[in-house]
Amino acid sequence: MVVLMISVFSFRRRRRGPDLGTPAERATFDTLHTASLAAPPLRDGLTPESAQLAIRHLRTLLGTPAVALADSSRLLAWDGDGVHHREHARRHAAGVIANGRTSVLDAAQIDGDQPCRVLDCPLRSAVVAPLISGETVVGALIAYGGAASAALVRATGEVAIWVSTQIELAELDRSRTRAIEAEVRALRAQISPHFVYNSLAAIASFVRTDPERARELLLEFADFTRYAFRTGGEFTTLADELRNIERYLVLEQARFGERLRVRLRVAPEVLPVAVPYLSVQPLVENAVRHGLQAKEGGGLITLGAADSGADALIWVEDDGVGADPVLIERILAGQSGESVGLGNVDARLRQVFGDRCGLVVETAPGAGTKVSFRVPKYAPGVHAGPPGP
Repeated sequence: MVVLMISVFSFRRRRRGPDLGTPAERATFDTLHTASLAAPPLRDGLTPESAQLAIRHLRTLLGTPAVALADSSRLLAWDGDGVHHREHARRHAAGVIANGRTSVLDAAQIDGDQPCRVLDCPLRSAVVAPLISGETVVGALIAYGGAASAALVRATGEVAIWVSTQIELAELDRSRTRAIEAEVRALRAQISPHFVYNSLAAIASFVRTDPERARELLLEFADFTRYAFRTGGEFTTLADELRNIERYLVLEQARFGERLRVRLRVAPEVLPVAVPYLSVQPLVENAVRHGLQAKEGGGLITLGAADSGADALIWVEDDGVGADPVLIERILAGQSGESVGLGNVDARLRQVFGDRCGLVVETAPGAGTKVSFRVPKYAPGVHAGPPGP
């Protein structure tokens, strides 16, 4: 019997799971866990959908009978008791949104200047704190409860500051997305009209002499432009980017013939790595236009990608005419209108992955050019969009 009791006791101890520490440590864990549940929807901005998903967790953080979220024009979400006060929540938020200062409302003020007639209603006061993004008050957090204590006022203010931070991060995400989309539009607009004209002219030259070649080139041109103007996201796989570069080079070789030689050195293990969309093709185009086009007899372009620990190392090298390093520095600093593609790709890489992933350009007049960069194999929030055609 003693052995049985010891076995049961040991089993129950195992079932209780790991010790989470002191009551204070458990309270800290619970608070952080609840905040982590509220954060993802708020990172989508202050909308009815995000407010509805986050508000239950905000009420848990505050420990009040009811909580509401409002923006400058409407009540976004309500959670908790006293739903008969819901219709007044927008009015409760209006003054705070107008002046940007936390306000405490008494029982009469939360029910249209009259005490609540529901005898057992738990909502006898409200603390209203502003939600601020940048310099603008964009909404209010309202915590309803019994008597408004100083602790509740402080807690509501702190939670409102935390919510405001999530809203600001959401706006930064949107600004970053808009900036990257604008840069991609700039790259698309930069697709050389000469390239388009020359590609079509090369295709036309084969229509009578080699109709099958003309047909193949026309399909390559269609797939190249479809990829260049796709709307599938800001990232793609290196494999997809290389596939589109192959189309580009097929079209350029139809024009240059044997003057343009290409060598690939790509490690298969880095093909699935996510890279910014249109981040490698502009470097190849730059090598053709500025490196080899002006060189008598043409030259060789080497396109490589290798495994480099936690990163993928990618480079484009040509044996063309080279360039002045001072000019390259000005281009990367956005101080020159030449080779917009280099500056654009450099800015996007640094914005997404940090300065260590910016372009490295090795060149000198008459010595060719090598442009390289690295991207992490795995990065938070970086996922390839739908594959190209």
